[in-house]
Amino acid sequence: MARTSCHRLLLLLLRYLLVALGYHKACGFSAPKDHKVVTAIEYQEVILACKYPKKTMAFRLEWKKLGPSVSFVYYQQALQGDFKDRAEMIDFSIRIKNVTRNDAGKYRCEISAPSEQGQNLEEDTVTLEVLVAPAVPSCVVPSSALSGTVVELRCQDKEGNPAPEYTWFKDGIRLSGSPRLGSQSTNSSYTMNTKSGTLQFNTISKLDSGEYACEARNSVGARRCPGKRMQVDDLNVSGVIAAVVVVALVIFICGFVVCYAQRKGYFSKGTSFQKSSSAPKATTMSENDFKHTKSFII
Repeated sequence: MARTSCHRLLLLLLRYLLVALGYHKACGFSAPKDHKVVTAIEYQEVILACKYPKKTMAFRLEWKKLGPSVSFVYYQQALQGDFKDRAEMIDFSIRIKNVTRNDAGKYRCEISAPSEQGQNLEEDTVTLEVLVAPAVPSCVVPSSALSGTVVELRCQDKEGNPAPEYTWFKDGIRLSGSPRLGSQSTNSSYTMNTKSGTLQFNTISKLDSGEYACEARNSVGARRCPGKRMQVDDLNVSGVIAAVVVVALVIFICGFVVCYAQRKGYFSKGTSFQKSSSAPKATTMSENDFKHTKSFII
């Protein structure tokens, strides 16, 4: 009895499974195909392929670009937007003749066609990556510096994809990533970061004077900024000493003038004048007081 119940339960579950599979086919759902990534260089052409086993007369094809807001690329048998002028259809695939960096993203083609089980829907997703060459990098090179100080040169590009690596040149000669000891053309204490584009001199010297330029390079291309001159000078010790002597002399002269004025009493004349002007008042007050006292006694 228990075995019969188990068999019936299994048959019932199997029936429900078959019904569900039949419903899945009838409604036209299908598992998505393997996700593909297509790479293209900017301003060249690329084909976004959508593979479908056979082409029928009653099929419906749509291409969409996915993102925060879904936009149609191919809809109602016509290319949409700016793809009208620079793309064409090849069966179910799209051939873009002039790819731009704005075209990068995820695309999905949807094919709907009738089948024996009902309306069948096929989907294929493609990701387009657009490679972009670097632009002329922005280079920051100080025009002058004092020997013995820390100086940093900066180089940056914001357009290259993939992100470029940076190389610095001095007087047209490429600087190595790790400085060579005993070099006659450059200080041995600089640090170059090829990822961030910085060139830092921990202790700069007069030997580091020259024209510096930076190059940004990736797998697509390379661009270099115009060279800029950096002059490194030693600290003028004699000039500093002379300036200190002049300042000390000015302070000494000012102090001497103040002391001389105090000795001559130029600063005490006002005080003595105030004392002399207040003396008669004091006398007048005393006379009045005397008269008042005398009259009081009488």
